[in-house]
Amino acid sequence: MDTKRLAAASLAQDDPTGWFEQLYVAAADGAAIVPWDAADPNALLVDWLERHERADGGMRALVVGCGLGRDAEHLAGLGFRTTAFDISATAIKTARERFPASQVEYTVADLLAPPAAWTGAFDLVVESITVQSMPPSVRATATANVAALVAPGGDLLVIAGIRADDEEVDGPPWPLTRAEIDAFAGDDLHSVKVEQVAPAGRPDFIRWRAVFRRD
Repeated sequence: MDTKRLAAASLAQDDPTGWFEQLYVAAADGAAIVPWDAADPNALLVDWLERHERADGGMRALVVGCGLGRDAEHLAGLGFRTTAFDISATAIKTARERFPASQVEYTVADLLAPPAAWTGAFDLVVESITVQSMPPSVRATATANVAALVAPGGDLLVIAGIRADDEEVDGPPWPLTRAEIDAFAGDDLHSVKVEQVAPAGRPDFIRWRAVFRRD
């Protein structure tokens, strides 16, 4: 199944996110492969958590656009009280089936209209390649909504593809420019570190990894 064609059809109906459920349904039926599904959690997340002095158990974490749950399970395994959401009900159902003994609270939610109770509720918010999968028309809303989830004293970790300011892309995905990374800051959420980094053993797979902290 061609994900670009699937997304284009959804966008033509003024639905920027409906194609995710279609893709996960097709994948569950064996008719498609979810391009971002991997056997292991994101290596840039794993590496950051290993280095992160504040990654102690008991903190409340949220995984944005969790897909089939690899990153969420890694966080829960480290002791984080983890909530993970996706707009696709099939993705959430599959994640629960894949990890039947999971401690993660998997739930269906929309990043463009997240639950009000989540505002400022999480010590760690992980946004990995979800915003870049959404079209530029909703980029500002998605970015602001991610940032709003971070609790006072909490951190936001953003992992995304890199795009030059003048680079034209035929998404999805629509990788982020430096300005779009910087846009996560604001309302007492300030940039701690923005880097371009590649996972160990994959020097050509360079991504943004940015950390923001709320005062």
